[in-house]
Amino acid sequence: MTDLLSTPDYKAIASGLSFPMQAFIDGSFRPALSGRTFTTTNPATGEALAEIAACDAEDVDLAVAAARAAFEDGRWSKLHPGERKETLLRLAALMQEHARDLAVLESLDAGKTIFDCETVDVPETIHVIKWHAELIDKIYDQVSPASDSHIAMVVREPVGVVGLVLPWNFPLLMLAWKIGPALAAGCSVVLKPAAETTLSTLRVAELAAEAGLPAGVLNIVTGSGSAVGEPLGRHPDVDMVSFTGSTATGRRFLHYSADSNLKEVVLELGGKNPCVVLDDAEDLEAVAAHVVNGAFWNMGQNCSAGSRLIVQRGIRDRLLDKVRAEAATWRVGDPLDPAIRVGSLVSQAHFDKVAGYLEAAQSENILFGGRIVAPGFIEPTVVETARDSKLAVEEIFGPILTVVVVDSVDEAIAVANDTEYGLAASIFSANGRRALRGARALRAGTVTVNSFGEGDVTTPFGGYKQSGFGGRDNSIHAHDQYTQLKTIWIDLTDHAAGD
Repeated sequence: MTDLLSTPDYKAIASGLSFPMQAFIDGSFRPALSGRTFTTTNPATGEALAEIAACDAEDVDLAVAAARAAFEDGRWSKLHPGERKETLLRLAALMQEHARDLAVLESLDAGKTIFDCETVDVPETIHVIKWHAELIDKIYDQVSPASDSHIAMVVREPVGVVGLVLPWNFPLLMLAWKIGPALAAGCSVVLKPAAETTLSTLRVAELAAEAGLPAGVLNIVTGSGSAVGEPLGRHPDVDMVSFTGSTATGRRFLHYSADSNLKEVVLELGGKNPCVVLDDAEDLEAVAAHVVNGAFWNMGQNCSAGSRLIVQRGIRDRLLDKVRAEAATWRVGDPLDPAIRVGSLVSQAHFDKVAGYLEAAQSENILFGGRIVAPGFIEPTVVETARDSKLAVEEIFGPILTVVVVDSVDEAIAVANDTEYGLAASIFSANGRRALRGARALRAGTVTVNSFGEGDVTTPFGGYKQSGFGGRDNSIHAHDQYTQLKTIWIDLTDHAAGD
């Protein structure tokens, strides 16, 4: 964790940054073939930061061709695992060397607080890259049970050229979640960052080249979903796609695969995640801190945000008093101020969407907040509502926490599971049996007990139902989606001896 006590002059750091602006293809930065660009802005100020290459299908073709050439000639895919490991460790070391600049770049481009970028996003990004690097030469192939007349080897091989499509809410961290296992497996990558947040991704590409990653192994194609994401999803020479983002866009990637080469598709999609607090929960002040962090971290722009608080009636008043007090400590303001916990939403379009939900909340029971502080900034808001209201059902992706009061444990679990999503959930109870039975009953890929969280790099992350399928991010299991299993059957029969 970075020491913020010295309070660096983040504005001075920001003013001294140079912004990477071109696509990164076959080991070098280059403009879009069309010459077109788009403007990336600081959502907290509206200030234009850079003109980014607006790529299209022709640029995707170029990047895929570079990735295919790199994969087929083995400059990375056939490199000794120890050499791949050392290259990724050098990348992690360079990212550590430039960690503060990366944090400021991320804050400027995404409106994220520098507090989160310095203490969570950048350190965890580096840790994920290192963890997957260290795993490269520690995953063993297998030999099946055999008779004396054969040996059957089960070996992993890299899947080939992979398309990685990132969301805008955690640009660096999601980059690490995807390129860590993909590059560790020996794949070549064509990566599309979100149009709203491209700068830190391009900077990592620059550092990767400096670390010695061969040309063509990591390609970054910048632009819109329709101009870059769709051609990548439909490309006949892309072997698989890993996408993190909205459920609606995830559906489109399944169509792209079906309409092209039936490439593998891994989806990590939306969530409307329940936080269940039972009436025997202890230390409600600590519970409230977890509730508030789960709901408002990264301005609620988090697919695993605990956006639904489901609380038993017996502790409703006491818990909500604590939640209000804790939410009041989350100051809204300039993301480059390390004392600020709530920055700006990522774009005007997204702000307008969340503001629409805030308007709908005015007809409900607002317990805390409810105001637009400034253009792009919405204060943490807590609103009590019915279990079937629009606010309690739809994914808001903003700093709005809905509260639903229930009368029993069974009702709490039923309400928690009454959603099309199943990404994450939390349950709070002092009774271990109650908590574990509740955790088993909650239909979600990650369930935390007496805390909010997503696990860590060692635990698989992904969802049930419409929160995605096809694989998991994080953990050893993340490597599965970037590899294929091959059986090599060896006949040991000595035919000359008549065996």
